[in-house]
Amino acid sequence: MVNQDIRTLIIDAQALLQAATTLSGEKAEEMRKHGMQLLDTAMAKARDTQINAINTSKRMAASADGYVRENPWRTIATGAGIGLLLGVILGRR
Repeated sequence: MVNQDIRTLIIDAQALLQAATTLSGEKAEEMRKHGMQLLDTAMAKARDTQINAINTSKRMAASADGYVRENPWRTIATGAGIGLLLGVILGRR
């Protein structure tokens, strides 16, 4: 959803800036300013999305690390089970 909003803002800004190249005077300057505002908004949304993704991944990594530290044997058994399952599946090919 956020990616689509950003794409829409960028496309709108590009259209305004292209239209402004054929105009002159006050109207062209107004369209250029509006286009630049749309691009600034898109960049801000992209930056916010990136920051949220980084924060979420850090929280998930910390959660996984805590789980592994609290349940080392369960983690080892799960990893071994997955490895065995993959070995059986790949061994049949």
